[in-house]
Amino acid sequence: MKSFDQARKNPMYLYLIVLSICSTMGLQAWRTLFNNFAVEAAGLSGQHVGMIQSVREIPGFLALMAVYVIWLIREHRLSALSILLLGLGIAVTGLFPSYPGLMLTTLLMSFGFHYYETTNMSLTLQYFDAQTSPWVFGKQRSYAAATNIVIGIVIYFAAFWLDFNQIYLLVGGLIMLAALWGLTRDPSDTNLVPQRKKMILRKKYGLFYFLTFMAGARRQIFMAFSVLLMVEKFNYAVQEITILFAVNNVINYYLSPMIGKGIIRFGERKVLSLEYLSLIFIFLAYAATGSKWIVALLYILDHIVFNFSIAIRTYFQKVGDPRDIAPTMAVGFTINHVAAVFLPALGGIFWMIDYRIPFVGGAVMAAVSLLAVQLIRVPVKAHGS
Repeated sequence: MKSFDQARKNPMYLYLIVLSICSTMGLQAWRTLFNNFAVEAAGLSGQHVGMIQSVREIPGFLALMAVYVIWLIREHRLSALSILLLGLGIAVTGLFPSYPGLMLTTLLMSFGFHYYETTNMSLTLQYFDAQTSPWVFGKQRSYAAATNIVIGIVIYFAAFWLDFNQIYLLVGGLIMLAALWGLTRDPSDTNLVPQRKKMILRKKYGLFYFLTFMAGARRQIFMAFSVLLMVEKFNYAVQEITILFAVNNVINYYLSPMIGKGIIRFGERKVLSLEYLSLIFIFLAYAATGSKWIVALLYILDHIVFNFSIAIRTYFQKVGDPRDIAPTMAVGFTINHVAAVFLPALGGIFWMIDYRIPFVGGAVMAAVSLLAVQLIRVPVKAHGS
């Protein structure tokens, strides 16, 4: 389509794609190496690892501070600096094999990752209109899926020849080089509507805030308990989880842009309704199934419908004041992380009583979200913007 060709020609498109690949590469490398490095090199216990994982979420809460940082730094430049910080945090991780060292490098890496994700959402909605932004978000997720596969393969083979420190330096160094490239570019458009540089909470954005919170809660249930179910109840081996992860990313590489186009064609209410209706059945099936193969299928379906949440952002694009995009994306990112504080711990308590309870709770939350998205009303002008 012509609009997609025009989007590709926008300098901001390539800029965000490159930085998004770096963001994905950094997080995936960190996740892949962290547990082994923490135990084998730093000698940490499960309690230490859990605390570091909790600390990793702190910058997500502080994402709203990005609103004030753009007083000093232009938003696209903050994106590149965030990726530089992410790369630096990963590059030096291997140099500090200790509890305080891992705590510090994790915070460094996480601030870079979360601030980039915040500015990426904001810049995508500012630079691409309602008829192209879902597709752009889809392309970013498509490249992210491909990056996950590539970095997994690279680390797998690199581990035969390199130690932890060298792998961290290699990945972090590549990310920092790309960030330096970003700092030499200026893809900005001075004709865009200026952004308000203060924290904004508006009653009219209440539905966006609620859906954002619920999406964060749904993500936490998936991340905390779906793999745990496969390992604890169905005895999945590491190799099986890895294969499943690779299949997931191959599917999402092809599907993500199609989901973006689906949002453009059918609208946010229909796409989000399909997501939450699917999730009700997926979560209930997690709780009910006794089949190793069905739980693998559910895991893949869960990943696919997770991409539908792009529609929450594009819904805001259609109903919000263009000047509120940057501050609202920052606030939304913080709201999205609220559930990360208490939900895994609360779900863990219920898991000890009966593993089905967290999934039934997820189905109930999906049902509430399904009702909420029926309140979505998009101005007529937004359809043709």
